[in-house]
Amino acid sequence: MVDKTAVEAAGVPSALAIDVRQARYVYPTGDVVALGGVDLAVEHGEIIGIIGQNGSGKTTLTKLFNGLLKPTSGSVTINGVDTAKRTVQQMAPHVGYVFQNPNHQLFARTVQLELEFGPRNIGIPEDQITERVAEAVEFFGLQEFVDEHPYRVSFPVRKLVGIASIVAMRPPIIIFDEPSTGQDHDTTHVINGLMRRLRDQGTTVVCVSHDMPLLADVVERVIVMKSTEIIADASPREVFADRALMARTNLQAPQVTEIALQTVVPLGGPVALTPGELAADIASRMGVRRTKTSRAADIVH
Repeated sequence: MVDKTAVEAAGVPSALAIDVRQARYVYPTGDVVALGGVDLAVEHGEIIGIIGQNGSGKTTLTKLFNGLLKPTSGSVTINGVDTAKRTVQQMAPHVGYVFQNPNHQLFARTVQLELEFGPRNIGIPEDQITERVAEAVEFFGLQEFVDEHPYRVSFPVRKLVGIASIVAMRPPIIIFDEPSTGQDHDTTHVINGLMRRLRDQGTTVVCVSHDMPLLADVVERVIVMKSTEIIADASPREVFADRALMARTNLQAPQVTEIALQTVVPLGGPVALTPGELAADIASRMGVRRTKTSRAADIVH
């Protein structure tokens, strides 16, 4: 749920974080519709996932949020600001965009300079830049890499540098495009923790991903896209339990959810999203059975 207190403390305006109304995007050639008549409302502090096959319109939609693309028709309003009337640089204080491939984002000579660039570019005072960079370095565990060139560190670490460079700017909205791509177990754990932390701080988080376990573990709402349109908007539990919807989009629910749907759900159990939820339900059922068996043994004796 959205933490209204955290949102107010973050100093964001009262308008919706993201307000998309009949937004349509057609490539300049005029022969390819990349987004068709989409409506979407996202409140401040929400953490949402966007899923769909390649070409469904996910990336096009999110690039409308920070002005990288302008709607051909309709409107996209971010924090009360019409993106069609602003440059990408003017939108930077409102929206941070973490690219799927950090090589498309990083350019500075060192990790330290990379982390400093964003905050400095939007006019943050130098003393605050130092504080923000130090906090990002600590959170992402980048202490040993600050003097390294971003392209001389491993890909998982490079991805963390790209994320940290956006987080250091502290925009009220952050978009993650496939954040777990190329990540190992440790860095994926850091990213999951970051998303929860941002949500708790009142930041609006949008995660475009094919990593269903990540979304099941972190997001509160899933937007499903197909053929340039939104076809579903519900909780992860509702979306991943809808087998017809998953089949329609050629996507697979998290494996643990599939197991639950085939085992405990037919017995009246809940739809599990995480291994912990499934284990807890199984343990609970085993406890009930043990209790009944114990009582039967008492009667016999």
